[in-house]
Amino acid sequence: MKSKSRTSAGSADQITRRGEQAVKTGAQIVVDTLIEQGVETMFGYTGGVVLPLFDRLYDAPINFIVPRHEQGGCHMADAYARASGKVGVMLATSGPGACNLVTGLATAMMDSVPLVALTGQVRTELIGNDAFQEADTTGITRPVTKYNCIVKDVKDVARIIREAFYIASTGRPGPVLVDLPVDVQVTKCSTGGPAEMKLPGYRVRTKGHARQISTAAEAINKSKQPVLYVGGGVVSANASQELRALAEKAHLPVTMTLLGLGSYDQRRPESLDMLGMHGAAYANYAVQECDLLIAVGARFDDRVTGKVETFAPNAKIIHIDIDPASISKNVSVDIPVVGDAKVILGELVKEVEYRERKRWFNKIAEWKKKFAFRYDQDSSTIKPQFVVEELCRQTKSGAIVTTGVGQNQMWAAQFYKFIRPRQFISSGGLGTMGYGLPAAIGAQVAMPDVTVIDIDGDHSFNMTMTELATAVEHNLPINVCILNNGYMGMVRQWQELFYNKRYSKSYLSNPDYAVIARALGAVGITVDKKEEVPKAVKQMLAEKKPCVVDFRVEREENVWPMVPAGKSIDEMSGLDILERLI
Repeated sequence: MKSKSRTSAGSADQITRRGEQAVKTGAQIVVDTLIEQGVETMFGYTGGVVLPLFDRLYDAPINFIVPRHEQGGCHMADAYARASGKVGVMLATSGPGACNLVTGLATAMMDSVPLVALTGQVRTELIGNDAFQEADTTGITRPVTKYNCIVKDVKDVARIIREAFYIASTGRPGPVLVDLPVDVQVTKCSTGGPAEMKLPGYRVRTKGHARQISTAAEAINKSKQPVLYVGGGVVSANASQELRALAEKAHLPVTMTLLGLGSYDQRRPESLDMLGMHGAAYANYAVQECDLLIAVGARFDDRVTGKVETFAPNAKIIHIDIDPASISKNVSVDIPVVGDAKVILGELVKEVEYRERKRWFNKIAEWKKKFAFRYDQDSSTIKPQFVVEELCRQTKSGAIVTTGVGQNQMWAAQFYKFIRPRQFISSGGLGTMGYGLPAAIGAQVAMPDVTVIDIDGDHSFNMTMTELATAVEHNLPINVCILNNGYMGMVRQWQELFYNKRYSKSYLSNPDYAVIARALGAVGITVDKKEEVPKAVKQMLAEKKPCVVDFRVEREENVWPMVPAGKSIDEMSGLDILERLI
């Protein structure tokens, strides 16, 4: 819903200035505060108890995107935040509308995405009485939000929304939910200017301890085989420039987590690409043999560490993170530095010294040559890796890439080379299937002049395909590439390797995606021959409207390498396959 006009009811210049008094409804206060916070785009779905809010949004200078489902809208707001660096904003009605946000909020929570969700609620006197479309929204969403609350006094509306944006975007970012009963939305009160932010229980430490930073710098200078291990926190902190300065000055190899991809240009020789369960063998070997591991904005999750007891066994560990609760949570560290990655890396750069480390880089180069990501290029069928490589080649590594979850996600991470932050947008921690398409919409809204590609799996696409209609309605030229193997691919791979190929319920009959795309108003293309792939990609990228390309890929292709559950990250399956393909 785009603004119809800029009438006095909702225009930005009507925000009450400090010291002035005005009488406004709670709904108008919400809209004015959103404008005050710089909100230009929102996502959401209407309903009975949010009608007062939607009435005030009618005249507001805010671009409003209505999804086909609240979960999709929440993913759109999430990806909008990841692509732009701003706070994503989502609005939903009470009961089922609010409940439909849970998966989206959990996705944002696990991946530390700044998001503010506003939900309607039944009248305050009805709360707890099982009223129509009532749900305990704050109780349901407490485990999947950084903070949430219900507003029961209209005088608190502006303050709480300002606090929501501050909490969502500072420290370790995350989703915040504000529940707004309908009677609070229609009640009027006198309002003044912005109040001072007072959050006595909330402190954000940005500057790292000077002594710890010096200790970390000394350890880096003394190390012979160091590795920089970088997570999504570097992207959130806008610290990629400082990261590169540190890696270049101290001459450090850099490996990234799934969500850290793009924080360091993968074309540079220091890049070790992604580590972990389906990461590069050379990254995993480097971590296992390093004498110093410098973790920045990463949380040592299980997909990275494998068997924790054997992770980086020879290394002293430095951990830089803004969240003190993350320090030594999964892996004990030797030199903790709590604070903002951008600030701390900037200070580290001043104290580190260049070291040649020729033997270490030569060893890494040998691993890279021997265990590069490979696939059978002579195959007559369409290999999914070939599709991703062609996308990378034709976009010159410049597109924003969103993904579903599973094999498609891993092939995108392995074969598309990311060169800048906020370029790879995927559900990491929660692993939310269906994320890719709505995320592409949110990213395209945030970055209208950038090519956006959703590299999706057929089963992931099935979950949210109706959101294609949202892209069509708003004329968003997203590109959807379905790596269609007819299976829930990663589940099938595990069933092949660990369940004797008993493919129990991992196969579904898929529709004709090109036909569905055309029915919804998008372009639909089917590709079932290898030689047609480059032409189809070129055609897709030239389209000015949403385009879906159904690539009928090799049905039982696997993602290699792979660290089986419970194994050390240097105990990888599939290395013999990679070596045979040299």
